[in-house]
Amino acid sequence: MEFTTSTVTPEKASNACLILGIYDGNKLTTSAAIIDAASSGLIKKVLKGGDIKGKPGQTLMLHQPEGLACQRLLLVGCGKEKELSDRNYRKICDAAAKALVTSNAKDALCTLAELPLPERELDWRVRQIIEAFGQASYRFDQMKSKKPEKKATLHKINFPHTGRAAGALVKLGILQGRALVAGMHLSKDLSNLPGNVATPSYLADQAKILGRHYKSIKTTVLEEKQMEKLGMGSLLSVSRGSRQPAKLIVMEYKGTTARTKQKPVVLVGKGLTFDAGGISIKPSAGMDEMKYDMVGGASVFGTMKAIAEMELPINVVGVVPSSENMPDGDANKPGDIVTSMSGQTIEILNTDAEGRLILCDALTYSKKFDPDVVIDIATLTGACVIALGGHATGLLSNNDTLAGKLLEAGQKCGDRAWQLPLWDEYDEQLKSPFADMANIGGREAGTITAACFLSRYTKEYTWAHLDIAGTAWKSGANKGATGRPVPLLTQYLIDKAKGN
Repeated sequence: MEFTTSTVTPEKASNACLILGIYDGNKLTTSAAIIDAASSGLIKKVLKGGDIKGKPGQTLMLHQPEGLACQRLLLVGCGKEKELSDRNYRKICDAAAKALVTSNAKDALCTLAELPLPERELDWRVRQIIEAFGQASYRFDQMKSKKPEKKATLHKINFPHTGRAAGALVKLGILQGRALVAGMHLSKDLSNLPGNVATPSYLADQAKILGRHYKSIKTTVLEEKQMEKLGMGSLLSVSRGSRQPAKLIVMEYKGTTARTKQKPVVLVGKGLTFDAGGISIKPSAGMDEMKYDMVGGASVFGTMKAIAEMELPINVVGVVPSSENMPDGDANKPGDIVTSMSGQTIEILNTDAEGRLILCDALTYSKKFDPDVVIDIATLTGACVIALGGHATGLLSNNDTLAGKLLEAGQKCGDRAWQLPLWDEYDEQLKSPFADMANIGGREAGTITAACFLSRYTKEYTWAHLDIAGTAWKSGANKGATGRPVPLLTQYLIDKAKGN
């Protein structure tokens, strides 16, 4: 889908559709008032009919409006003007996108960015609209033999602006919005693929493709023999039960000149392409969704693509440890003890707590990049789903400043996180009589003890952990990857690039 901007005024627009906002109480937005005057009071007449009340997310499509050059008018309810919030604004954008994507309109002029949100700039408002259209237009039908008969007809959205400054902000919003959608779509595609396709080797190949497509990205893939030489006994212990060889995928994005010597942000994403639980095998019901155990890794792919599309002036390294966790005669057994790259030993009490086993070696490996900060992303614990549901990502960190910036980024982009404590008392639950630590800490505070485990490998740098078990995908009729936390990570990097 193409996104453009121009100085065309709504009443002169000859698009297939013109998108207008309507406030609760039959109050018109600025552009709606202009169109109402140009069409002899058409919109007010429609409002009197009661087919749309202006509630947030309501929509009404009018065809062939008299006195106007456009073919359709899409009226979108915006609620009460004084109660307009980030959440309601996104609801408005989502409703408009869904209504338009399912229509036969080929292009549209969207005026929703004019809605007044005092704390949000024009570029932010444009970006939310583009993200909404990206979400509404996403389809995953790559694995179907017969594609849907009805193909999407919408191919262009235009944003009107007045003045050079406004035009520059709209263009910035378009740049960031398009890049974010591209990153989210990549993350969703990788996540939605079945485990027999999206293997560790497949992810490695996709990383190489990113490296060939973007000159700013250098891709390196470490094989099992290389990992063995580095002493990654914890990571390699997980892949022993699988016929698929483990991979350590490294993507280095250089967005600044060498002269700046800027320390990179390192993103470490869990890439378990299928998790059967190993010897501690999972129940069969719902096990198909364990193909989503690699969404942390997929979010790193998506974020790298987004910042490369933006040409963001920041250095970022993406590290994705990738493996399968399967039951086999050579698989980890409860009670086994493995040695991590850091030299610390781990007693494996539950082979289904394998994500931390591959992440800990990747976190140790990340020290070689002399990072400014390290953020790991993982579908790590079911306990996080119980604690926060599907609304917020769990956040734990050894640095409150970093945690605060991630929370702020999530609030700004709508991909929110919630901080949990990382106290020594919880770390005590990981004690083992036979090794330096156990890989689980019991039923209580499972999300926190998992982060405590990882924190033992991050003492030499500033680190945060994002547990996305509840936010990475949806089940049921709308089953599929959400693309989170690509927006949160991308927003954090945008903000950090500005600070730099």
